[in-house]
Amino acid sequence: MIRQAQPGDAASVIPLIYSAIGDIAFTLTGTTDPEQAQHILREFFERQDNRLSYENTLVAERDGRPVGFILFYHGSRTAELDRPLVERLAANGQPDITLTKEARDDEFYLDSLAVDPAYQGQGIAKALMEAFEAEAARRGYDKVSLIVEESNDKARRLYEAKGYEADGQLQVSGHLYDHMVKRVVPVK
Repeated sequence: MIRQAQPGDAASVIPLIYSAIGDIAFTLTGTTDPEQAQHILREFFERQDNRLSYENTLVAERDGRPVGFILFYHGSRTAELDRPLVERLAANGQPDITLTKEARDDEFYLDSLAVDPAYQGQGIAKALMEAFEAEAARRGYDKVSLIVEESNDKARRLYEAKGYEADGQLQVSGHLYDHMVKRVVPVK
C-alpha cells in the first residue's frame, strides 16, 4: 500500500532518506556526523513547510511499516522549502553553505527515493514512481524530473525504463549528477 507519510513514520523513513541522499545529508544538516545528520533530518521530516517534510512524502507500507519512500515538490517552491534549512545552517554559524537548486521552476521534482534492502526487487520503487507521476498529473503538471548520480547505473536503468531522459548535468555536494526529465499528461 502506498500512502501519504505522517510524522510518526520518521523512525522508518529517515534511515532510507539518509541512504538515498548520501553526502547531500551533510550539506543539508551542516554536520558530517551520521547520527547527528539523521537527527536533524528527522526534525525537518516531522515539521511542515520544508523540503524534507512528511507533507512532500509518500511511503510504501509492507508488514505494517514503511519500507520505501518517495519525496517530491514543485521546482518553483525550492527556495521557499529550502529556507528553513538555510536559516538553521545560518543560526548554527554556517551562513556560507549554499544549497544547489536541483529542480527547474517548471518541473515537479522527485527529490529522493529508496526502498529498504530487505524489500527490494518487489516492484516497490516502480510503484512509488508511478504514484509520484500520478500526483504530478493530478496537480496539473506536465513535466517531472529527478537527478541521478552519474555512477548509479542501477537507478539510471530504472529511470530510463520509466521514460526519463538526461538533459544536462549539475554538481551537488561534490558529486556529478545527471538531470533527467519526463513528460506526463496532466489530469484535467
